[in-house]
Amino acid sequence: MKIWKKTAFLLLFVLSVCLLEPMAGQPVVSATSKTREKLDRTQKEKENLQDKLDETNDNLGNLEGKRDTLEKELDYLKGQLETVVAGLEELERQIREKEQEITDTQEALEEAIETEEWQYANMVAMVRCMYERQEDSYLGTLLTAGSFSELLNMADRIEKVVAYDQRMLQEYKENRMLIQEHEARLQQEKIELGELQDKAEAERDKVSDMISQTSTSINKYANQISSAEKKAMEYEAEIKKKEEDLEYLEKKLAEEIALSQAAANGVWRNISEVSFSEGDRKLLANLIYCEAGGEPYEGQVAVGSVVINRVLSSKFPDTVAGVIYQSGQFSPVASGRLELALAADKATNNCYRAADEAMSGVTNVGNCVFFRTPIEGLSGINIGGHVFY
Repeated sequence: MKIWKKTAFLLLFVLSVCLLEPMAGQPVVSATSKTREKLDRTQKEKENLQDKLDETNDNLGNLEGKRDTLEKELDYLKGQLETVVAGLEELERQIREKEQEITDTQEALEEAIETEEWQYANMVAMVRCMYERQEDSYLGTLLTAGSFSELLNMADRIEKVVAYDQRMLQEYKENRMLIQEHEARLQQEKIELGELQDKAEAERDKVSDMISQTSTSINKYANQISSAEKKAMEYEAEIKKKEEDLEYLEKKLAEEIALSQAAANGVWRNISEVSFSEGDRKLLANLIYCEAGGEPYEGQVAVGSVVINRVLSSKFPDTVAGVIYQSGQFSPVASGRLELALAADKATNNCYRAADEAMSGVTNVGNCVFFRTPIEGLSGINIGGHVFY
């Protein structure tokens, strides 16, 4: 608003000068009421547009804040999802290992059962041999002993064989029971792992849904930001048009042309004497995007050349940032559109290429330090939709 108030003051000052009594020998110059009404009306319309532009920029700031918050939330959710997926993969690995353990245990159990059955069958066969077959019976074997000492030895051996068989059968039974218990424990652990896997999959699905919803919200805010930015550009264009409608444009143009001529005749640095700061390339490329994004490549180079020409001229700030942010020089700075472009780095490859050329000293507009859309009576170098002077 300060810029427009200053402009209004300047207009009133010019009008007051025009209405003063003329000096002797000078023709009378006065502003008609119709002109005054037109100036007042145009000024009010421009101020109204500026208010709308400010409101749109505030809305843009709010939307960007919400978008940034959602993007941080999205990053957090993505990290959470990575953790859940990693945990799920670990559970799946443990389940696979558990299943392999169960398979190995079941095979061992089958082998133990077979061994136990084999041992039991051997004991049955021995019992039958000892008590059912007379020629090989336990009593018959003892009766074949030649002496009492031999009889005792034979009885002792038979008892040891029987005791060994019984002991081995008991061991096989215990081993089989241990394997069965191990299998049961593995099956229970598998069930528990399966339950954890179900929970992890549910959590993964939940986080995935949240990511999808957050992404949708970000896209919604991105669309709203794009729409608000479009409105800002429209208001900016209307403000430009109102400015061009104002009669003080002639005075402003005269000042710019005088400054351009003074710059041309003033002291200029060589491009080799300029030290560019970090971020100058991005800043210049995004200004080119805002001012000439829809222009042919030559027009983009020309806009970049104007900025660098000012940096080289002693009549302007000596840095890219100083030139671009100099008060009242570039409308995308005042409207906030440049900051939006910088936040998203909207500059195209051609805009960056044009910035590189300009920063290397290339100029296709000579020493021009101003540009605007063509208007009647303004001459200069015409490239695309701009005239450079």
